[in-house]
Amino acid sequence: MLGNKLFENRKNDNVVTSGFRLEHDSLGAREISDDAYYGVQTQRAMDNFAISGVHLHNFEHMVEALAMVKKAAALANQELGRIDQAKMEAITQACDEILDGKLHDQFTVDMFQGGAGTSTNMNANEVIANRGLEIMGHNKGEYQYLHPNDHVNCSQSTNDAYPTAIKLAVLLSRKNLVLALKELRDALERKGNEFKDVLKMGRTENQDAVPMTLGQEFSAYAVMIDSAISSITQAADAFNDVNMGATAIGTGINSPPGYASLVVEKLTQVSGFQLRKAKNLVEATQNAGIFVHMSANLKLAAVQISKICNDLRWLSSGPRCGLNEINLPPMQPGSSIMPGKVNPVIPELMNQICYQVMGYDTVVSMAAEASELELCMGEPIIAYDLLHGMMILKNGCITLVARCINGIEANRDICRHYVQTSIGLVTALVPVIGYEQSAAIAKEALKTGKSVYHLVLEKKLLTRDELDDMLRPECMTDPRTITGRKDWC
Repeated sequence: MLGNKLFENRKNDNVVTSGFRLEHDSLGAREISDDAYYGVQTQRAMDNFAISGVHLHNFEHMVEALAMVKKAAALANQELGRIDQAKMEAITQACDEILDGKLHDQFTVDMFQGGAGTSTNMNANEVIANRGLEIMGHNKGEYQYLHPNDHVNCSQSTNDAYPTAIKLAVLLSRKNLVLALKELRDALERKGNEFKDVLKMGRTENQDAVPMTLGQEFSAYAVMIDSAISSITQAADAFNDVNMGATAIGTGINSPPGYASLVVEKLTQVSGFQLRKAKNLVEATQNAGIFVHMSANLKLAAVQISKICNDLRWLSSGPRCGLNEINLPPMQPGSSIMPGKVNPVIPELMNQICYQVMGYDTVVSMAAEASELELCMGEPIIAYDLLHGMMILKNGCITLVARCINGIEANRDICRHYVQTSIGLVTALVPVIGYEQSAAIAKEALKTGKSVYHLVLEKKLLTRDELDDMLRPECMTDPRTITGRKDWC
């Protein structure tokens, strides 16, 4: 979880180092810890962007995606003669180690950064170069043998490597999110089946409407989640279009002929995704529209999940002075002052997660709109909001299923009592006793406080057996042809 990772960030701030090496860039020289695989440009980014405390390594899929991009580039560059076999092997081995989960702690730049992702790209270039140097038998920082820019970043720019990595990270995150959403959908479907015989009152605008079953209510929730899964899956297809080979602005400057197509082919092999070279690399380098599309679909899922959680809180309200139609599993004491109070903490948690995802959608839209001329400078915040939004939505769904949905119980007697006493019941009787008599009974019930059920019996409009037969779930919740009393169900 992100909270644990943040704790690890703070804990690692006091790591003791064994010595230093001197590295330089165009701004001058800096001392870098000998224990660090990152280099001078990463160090400057750490100094410049100490903002959120959320570092790149908190998003393992982004780190993995960067390693995939660098490995594919090295394979393509070696095949086209831009780097030699030894350098390619060192780079790809370092990337494979990162894909195996090693060196993730060396991806130290803050997710919030200026430079359109340059610091993230250089963090990856430096870590891979320094690990590659060790593989080749050299020391960290001996860049004359393997250079972060000349070799690891060969035929690339931040402006194609970084957005491609974001897309891969989203595709990787989508897999886990969709699995969590499917678990939520399936859990709701199971409850729909479990509660299919529980008759209750449906409500519109928080007022009594007409009878339904609790199973129908939960089955509808399952369909909502299924539609969210479909929307996210469809939106993800566009993420297979990548702008690798675009280099700085889409013209492919500093890359050899054939590189763009070849590197996408290699990246397809490395990642396992069916990637495609974007139709127009200039457009793909500046247009962040697909991020907006995915964010909008995450928001759609959040809206639907939050609506369901609102309903769970309403349906479980009480227990004595609310609806109390369902019981949520108790997770913790609900008050520091009120004994016996238990709150719907898991739906409340999920509501807040969904609000955050909805807010992220606004930020992603603004950052994409801020793309000016040939580059979107706001891609770092887009990456953070998309990846963090997918992470918390996934974790929230898993928690909602395990600590709430699976343990929900129906208060069957209370649900049926509401049907028998509700004014809304009279609507279901209109086809049998007529509108005028139904309206008169509703008016009398409101005036006297008597139930519709007992007024119908009192006026001998129906027998108890007939009325009870009408109240069977299969008679109350589906369309039917009625020509007389006996044809009710």
